[in-house]
Amino acid sequence: MDGVKKAYRGRFAPSPTGPLHFGSLVAATGSFLEARTRGGEWLLRMEDVDAPRCSSAAADAILRALEACGFEWDGAPVWQSRRGEAYAAALERLKPGGRVFPCACTRRELADSMLAPDGAAIYPGTCRGGLPVGRSARAWRLRVGDARIAFDDAIQGPMTSDLATDAGDFVLLRADGLFAYQLAVVVDDAEAGVTDVVRGADLLQSTARQILLQQCLGVATPAYAHLPVAVNAAGEKLSKQTLARPLDVGRPAPSLVAALDFLGQAPPPELAAADVATVWDWAVVNWRLARVPCGPAPCPVA
Repeated sequence: MDGVKKAYRGRFAPSPTGPLHFGSLVAATGSFLEARTRGGEWLLRMEDVDAPRCSSAAADAILRALEACGFEWDGAPVWQSRRGEAYAAALERLKPGGRVFPCACTRRELADSMLAPDGAAIYPGTCRGGLPVGRSARAWRLRVGDARIAFDDAIQGPMTSDLATDAGDFVLLRADGLFAYQLAVVVDDAEAGVTDVVRGADLLQSTARQILLQQCLGVATPAYAHLPVAVNAAGEKLSKQTLARPLDVGRPAPSLVAALDFLGQAPPPELAAADVATVWDWAVVNWRLARVPCGPAPCPVA
């Protein structure tokens, strides 16, 4: 029924490109606690749509690490690599209205394009009016037009994006035949009934694209909260590429307490010596989203 507020449903969606590290733990902790303290569900999704970069070994390691840290998710994990039919159906829904178009451009041809704030190339519109003579489609893109997306982030505050200049017409189906992250996330969140997305601020620039895609597909837009991102001494986001250290699953409590501290919750130092259950008992009682800082780490994470 219109106007009826849906029960809270959040999610954690790691990409299994490597073991769980502190940056991922921060995102998991924030999303888990926001869901639990609001009496909601917390879903787990493996974002392995980019198959060449992901591995089943990494996914298994992430699941084991989450279990060792005491996370409990609702329902079975969802695997994007098994959901190609749902993504294909969504793309087909967009074709009759002309919201998507085929693109023949190669990476080399786009190498001189302007860059978006997240470092991606802004599409110059080469194939927007039709494929060049003698060229065949390599990818499918969403036509952004003059879309201007505004939303209120629960941590970062009011956000506005002019997609033509901030992103350009973005890819939904890649040249290698794989569906793009933006499409997969929107389809998955909508099908799962996700009401609130709590994730790292490294994905903040993707949000406007996802909201436009939600509007085009006629699905609900979740509420968003983007957590600060943990960085290393060089100011780089912790990741497999920056050689982030895996979590010590044999001693998860200190890492959980460090994540809570990073998120502005000020846990007592002695909590690091407690067991995992005690850490979560404290965290659920004391969690406040309003305490989470909007900026990056106050100091690099080792």
